[in-house]
Amino acid sequence: MTTIKPLHIQRLIALPYLILGGWCLLAPHMVEGLMINPPFQHLSTTSALLIGCFGAQAVLGGLFIWFSRFNAQTFLIYAFALVPFFVFNYWFVFEIPIFNRWMALDLGSNALMLGLTLWGWRMMRAEEALKASAN
Repeated sequence: MTTIKPLHIQRLIALPYLILGGWCLLAPHMVEGLMINPPFQHLSTTSALLIGCFGAQAVLGGLFIWFSRFNAQTFLIYAFALVPFFVFNYWFVFEIPIFNRWMALDLGSNALMLGLTLWGWRMMRAEEALKASAN
Protein backbone atom coordinates (compact mmCIF):
# COMPACT_ATOMS: atom_id res chain seq x y z
CA MET A 1 0.00 0.00 0.00
CA THR A 2 1.37 3.39 -1.01
CA THR A 3 1.41 6.16 1.55
CA ILE A 4 0.22 9.58 0.42
CA LYS A 5 3.11 12.04 0.48
CA PRO A 6 3.16 15.83 0.08
CA LEU A 7 4.51 15.36 -3.45
CA HIS A 8 1.41 13.32 -4.36
CA ILE A 9 -0.80 16.10 -3.00
CA GLN A 10 1.18 18.67 -4.95
CA ARG A 11 0.68 16.68 -8.15
CA LEU A 12 -3.06 16.47 -7.46
CA ILE A 13 -3.09 20.27 -7.13
CA ALA A 14 -1.49 20.52 -10.59
CA LEU A 15 -4.13 18.38 -12.31
CA PRO A 16 -6.97 20.96 -12.55
CA TYR A 17 -4.55 23.38 -14.19
CA LEU A 18 -3.36 20.77 -16.66
CA ILE A 19 -6.82 19.38 -17.44
CA LEU A 20 -8.96 22.54 -17.51
CA GLY A 21 -6.12 24.64 -18.92
CA GLY A 22 -5.52 22.05 -21.62
CA TRP A 23 -9.22 22.13 -22.46
CA CYS A 24 -9.09 25.94 -22.84
CA LEU A 25 -5.96 25.64 -24.96
CA LEU A 26 -7.23 22.90 -27.27
CA ALA A 27 -10.95 23.75 -27.54
CA PRO A 28 -11.43 27.45 -26.73
CA HIS A 29 -14.72 27.84 -28.62
CA MET A 30 -16.18 24.83 -26.80
CA VAL A 31 -15.18 26.36 -23.47
CA GLU A 32 -16.67 29.72 -24.44
CA GLY A 33 -19.89 28.13 -25.67
CA LEU A 34 -20.34 26.06 -22.51
CA MET A 35 -19.12 28.44 -19.80
CA ILE A 36 -20.12 31.94 -20.92
CA ASN A 37 -23.74 33.08 -21.03
CA PRO A 38 -24.93 33.78 -24.62
CA PRO A 39 -25.19 37.59 -24.32
CA PHE A 40 -21.47 37.70 -23.50
CA GLN A 41 -20.25 35.17 -26.07
CA HIS A 42 -18.24 36.35 -29.05
CA LEU A 43 -17.13 33.01 -30.52
CA SER A 44 -14.59 34.95 -32.54
CA THR A 45 -10.98 34.29 -33.42
CA THR A 46 -10.02 36.89 -30.82
CA SER A 47 -12.01 35.23 -28.03
CA ALA A 48 -10.50 31.85 -29.00
CA LEU A 49 -7.04 33.42 -28.83
CA LEU A 50 -7.69 34.92 -25.38
CA ILE A 51 -9.18 31.71 -23.96
CA GLY A 52 -6.33 29.72 -25.52
CA CYS A 53 -3.77 32.07 -23.93
CA PHE A 54 -5.52 31.63 -20.58
CA GLY A 55 -5.30 27.87 -21.06
CA ALA A 56 -1.63 28.03 -21.98
CA GLN A 57 -0.89 30.00 -18.80
CA ALA A 58 -2.88 27.49 -16.74
CA VAL A 59 -0.93 24.58 -18.27
CA LEU A 60 2.32 26.43 -17.56
CA GLY A 61 1.22 26.96 -13.95
CA GLY A 62 0.29 23.29 -13.68
CA LEU A 63 3.73 22.27 -14.91
CA PHE A 64 5.40 24.55 -12.37
CA ILE A 65 3.28 23.06 -9.60
CA TRP A 66 4.00 19.51 -10.79
CA PHE A 67 7.78 19.89 -11.00
CA SER A 68 8.48 22.32 -8.12
CA ARG A 69 9.29 21.25 -4.59
CA PHE A 70 6.78 22.65 -2.12
CA ASN A 71 7.50 23.16 1.56
CA ALA A 72 4.93 23.85 4.29
CA GLN A 73 5.03 27.59 3.64
CA THR A 74 4.44 27.08 -0.10
CA PHE A 75 1.32 25.02 0.58
CA LEU A 76 -0.02 27.63 3.02
CA ILE A 77 0.66 30.61 0.76
CA TYR A 78 -0.96 28.74 -2.11
CA ALA A 79 -4.07 28.21 0.03
CA PHE A 80 -4.34 31.95 0.69
CA ALA A 81 -3.68 32.71 -2.99
CA LEU A 82 -6.74 30.65 -3.95
CA VAL A 83 -9.18 32.83 -1.96
CA PRO A 84 -9.59 35.55 -4.66
CA PHE A 85 -10.65 32.87 -7.12
CA PHE A 86 -13.67 32.07 -4.95
CA VAL A 87 -14.62 35.77 -5.02
CA PHE A 88 -14.16 35.78 -8.81
CA ASN A 89 -16.36 32.69 -9.20
CA TYR A 90 -19.11 34.17 -7.04
CA TRP A 91 -18.99 37.63 -8.62
CA PHE A 92 -19.11 36.57 -12.26
CA VAL A 93 -21.74 33.85 -11.77
CA PHE A 94 -24.15 35.58 -9.38
CA GLU A 95 -23.51 39.34 -9.38
CA ILE A 96 -22.55 39.95 -13.01
CA PRO A 97 -23.62 36.66 -14.65
CA ILE A 98 -21.05 36.43 -17.42
CA PHE A 99 -20.43 32.78 -16.55
CA ASN A 100 -23.16 30.17 -16.19
CA ARG A 101 -23.50 27.19 -13.87
CA TRP A 102 -20.78 25.30 -15.74
CA MET A 103 -18.41 27.55 -13.81
CA ALA A 104 -19.03 25.09 -10.98
CA LEU A 105 -16.21 23.08 -12.60
CA ASP A 106 -13.82 25.89 -11.71
CA LEU A 107 -15.35 26.38 -8.27
CA GLY A 108 -15.09 22.65 -7.55
CA SER A 109 -11.48 22.58 -8.72
CA ASN A 110 -10.63 25.56 -6.52
CA ALA A 111 -12.32 23.95 -3.50
CA LEU A 112 -10.46 20.70 -4.15
CA MET A 113 -7.15 22.54 -4.47
CA LEU A 114 -7.82 24.50 -1.27
CA GLY A 115 -8.46 21.28 0.64
CA LEU A 116 -5.36 19.69 -0.87
CA THR A 117 -3.16 22.68 -0.03
CA LEU A 118 -4.27 22.62 3.59
CA TRP A 119 -3.72 18.86 3.76
CA GLY A 120 -0.27 19.27 2.17
CA TRP A 121 0.56 22.09 4.59
CA ARG A 122 -0.32 19.96 7.63
CA MET A 123 1.55 16.96 6.28
CA MET A 124 4.64 18.97 5.31
CA ARG A 125 4.67 20.79 8.66
CA ALA A 126 4.75 17.43 10.42
CA GLU A 127 7.58 16.23 8.16
CA GLU A 128 9.59 19.41 8.71
CA ALA A 129 9.08 19.19 12.49
CA LEU A 130 10.23 15.56 12.45
CA LYS A 131 13.38 16.50 10.51
CA ALA A 132 14.09 19.42 12.87
CA SER A 133 13.74 17.21 15.96
CA ALA A 134 16.11 14.63 14.45
CA ASN A 135 18.84 17.28 14.13
